[in-house]
Amino acid sequence: MVSGVLRMMGNVSVSTLTCTNKVLMETRKMIYSKPPRNKIGAQSLFVMSVFAVAMLTPAAWILHHLPEYRLRSRQGPRT
Repeated sequence: MVSGVLRMMGNVSVSTLTCTNKVLMETRKMIYSKPPRNKIGAQSLFVMSVFAVAMLTPAAWILHHLPEYRLRSRQGPRT
């Protein structure tokens, strides 16, 4: 039983090393040293900034009003 487990572990480590080498080779193929083919235009910049503002505005609102929310929770519910 133990020899079977060790044999399986030995096979896994060999295949893992082989697989890691393949992943490294694929990663190297994806790295480019040339300038980008397409530049980011004004429209893309506008869309990304609108998306960032839409994501960060609710968080900023909550953080700005946090002291007010803390005071409300200490007072108890309104009747």
